[in-house]
Amino acid sequence: MIACFKQEGRSIDYRPSEAVAAGDVVVQGNLVGIARLDIAANTLGSLAVVGVFDVEKASGAVTAGAVVFWDATNHKATTTATGNPYLGKAVLAAESADEQVRVLLNAPFVAVAGE
Repeated sequence: MIACFKQEGRSIDYRPSEAVAAGDVVVQGNLVGIARLDIAANTLGSLAVVGVFDVEKASGAVTAGAVVFWDATNHKATTTATGNPYLGKAVLAAESADEQVRVLLNAPFVAVAGE
């Protein structure tokens, strides 16, 4: 057997060592997920890995369709790729003064020269 189906993949199992609150962004290597419900420490829960979420963002405008990354240090979405894992793509434009950006989590990503 080469592969065995386990789940749809809209969410993944996650057992945190510390409590996670609903809405927290969790980074595991290059995989980013968002807790939809609170997850107690050492308790099996799940992280959404697809879907559209409003996410707190760093300063600066974000255009619709822009590639967005997760700045785990500042807990904000950013368009800065360096040192930040891929979060998804903006589905609505966000002005510099906006506190959040709407993101399609883990949207298919194709690297374009210059990005």
